[in-house]
Amino acid sequence: MRMVVVDVGNTSTSIGLYENGRVSRVSRVKGGIKEEPERCAKALREAAHGGAVCGAVLGSVVPNVNADWIQLVQREQGGCRLLTVDATLPMDVTVDYPDPSSIGADRLAGACGGVRRYGAPLIVADFGTALTFDVVTPDRRYVGGAITPGLPLMTDYLYERTALLPRVVLEGPCPELGRSTQQAMRIGAQIGYRGIVREIVTYLSASQDCTFTLVATGGYADWALKDSGMAFTFDPDLTLFGLGCIGEKSWA
Repeated sequence: MRMVVVDVGNTSTSIGLYENGRVSRVSRVKGGIKEEPERCAKALREAAHGGAVCGAVLGSVVPNVNADWIQLVQREQGGCRLLTVDATLPMDVTVDYPDPSSIGADRLAGACGGVRRYGAPLIVADFGTALTFDVVTPDRRYVGGAITPGLPLMTDYLYERTALLPRVVLEGPCPELGRSTQQAMRIGAQIGYRGIVREIVTYLSASQDCTFTLVATGGYADWALKDSGMAFTFDPDLTLFGLGCIGEKSWA
């Protein structure tokens, strides 16, 4: 099954091609469809690569742009069918949650993609604008998780709300000691964030009394977890893969 998959986030959008259980031709557009409509259109064309697709799967956490994406997909992909992900669709996990409609499409996709690739029980940590943790039990029930501010929110807030602290570049090695303001903030971001991740994973694991497979995705996962000693598998395209899995289940 060949389909375009679109993951619409708060600060960027990822677009790729899902075909025969693989994701390829991935583009990431910072700013999204309102700020970069032509780049989004180009990414859709590049994902399809001139070939026919059976449909497009849209996972969005920004509801007010969904109509724009539907219109753009139909324009660029010749009016192909489009699936907008929510908890009512058939998927690889059973949603066991008090208000399923409140679960973000990215969290559902990460859980579905994670179970398909790694099995269950599973915790998926998605390092985006927010850092989300999603728990799948041994019997493949999605039962919730945890949410905390993402790295860019934390560091940008310090920059915006203080007179002297700079904006931190979230890349490069972490120094042993902060010998400049930038270095000190980088330690706080990377090492402090590892502490957040470790404590939340420990807490969630204890609540379910089982040993989880740990999977990390999202733009800041690799940097935040580098040399942390935590047993995470890094899977940068997990959400797009999960969107493709949901499309397969819906259109089987």
